[in-house]
Amino acid sequence: MQTILFLISMVAAGLIVGGLARLVLPGKDPIGWVGTFMLGIVGSFLGGITEALVAGERNVFGLVAAVFFAALLLYVVRRLNGGGLMDPGEG
Repeated sequence: MQTILFLISMVAAGLIVGGLARLVLPGKDPIGWVGTFMLGIVGSFLGGITEALVAGERNVFGLVAAVFFAALLLYVVRRLNGGGLMDPGEG
């Protein structure tokens, strides 16, 4: 039962972090909810590593770092599609 709750919380965290990253960089990105989820999971992973290295404990810095890294990844995806900071580019 704990494993199922953990997986559900990871999915929720991924969607929340990915959604916040998409709010930080507005525009119509053609990545859908699965892409938003993956963006949030990778951002959360990188933010968690950064938080462990910098702060050494769990605090709000991890959420900020997760959203930052997810937004950074979204920007990289936009640049690869020929877009920019506020322009998603071509789908």
